[in-house]
Amino acid sequence: MALAASRIGVEEQGGLSLCGVGKTFVVDGKPVVALHQVDLEVKPGEFLSLVGPSGCGKSTLLRIAMGLETPTAGRVQVDGRPVEGPGEERGIVFQDHRLLPWLTVEDNVGLGLEALALPKAEKKKRVADHLRLVGLAGFEKARPDQLSGGMAQRAAIARGLVAEPRILLLDEPLGAVDSITRARLQDELLRIWQDQGLTVVMVTHDVDEALYLSDRVVVLAARPGRVIQEIDVDAPRPRRRSDAALARLRGEVMDGLLGAGS
Repeated sequence: MALAASRIGVEEQGGLSLCGVGKTFVVDGKPVVALHQVDLEVKPGEFLSLVGPSGCGKSTLLRIAMGLETPTAGRVQVDGRPVEGPGEERGIVFQDHRLLPWLTVEDNVGLGLEALALPKAEKKKRVADHLRLVGLAGFEKARPDQLSGGMAQRAAIARGLVAEPRILLLDEPLGAVDSITRARLQDELLRIWQDQGLTVVMVTHDVDEALYLSDRVVVLAARPGRVIQEIDVDAPRPRRRSDAALARLRGEVMDGLLGAGS
């Protein structure tokens, strides 16, 4: 695949490091500690999932990794360089696809290239390539309200990938679709991750999803969020959702979550 070939030579890029990361918000004049002393090393090409109780700071941690939030303490680095804001080496996809309703699918995906000084023809080619990658060729001129929920999320994934980042950050990207569509999109994510050689960090509340997709699952405690468990998913790929190894690991993750508080 042409897109995969374009990534040859960058296999060792895409490492993400969080060291002593903390985040404190001020609510009604009082400090609220959302994250405390989070240490996390994500290897290039790894698929890692973050799970934990609601409100434990998973999404905040992802926004800090993207450069959309500044940590109160600690540091974040990509390939040894400090993160000081958003960068083209990182892409992000949210649970809500956030497509602009007045734009076509191709124009929405093209928003991911606005910050790049590329020729117009190159931008058009990238958009077309990534719409093909997510299975939306032929829907370039469609508006968001003409798409199913799964198709809209595919467009959001294409927008997150169109700048060809080394790291893709996913914040509950499949949480708003039905179970069948979710299973299909999980397989699409795996295909894209493997084809593109990406590093993926995904926030999810679905333990089965985390185990099916990931190389490693990290459990965060309730507020303040902090790492309390890391589980290597040693089941061979390709995986089946009914694999006994995944069922065994599910119990281990659930034990960690139940001990994480609420």
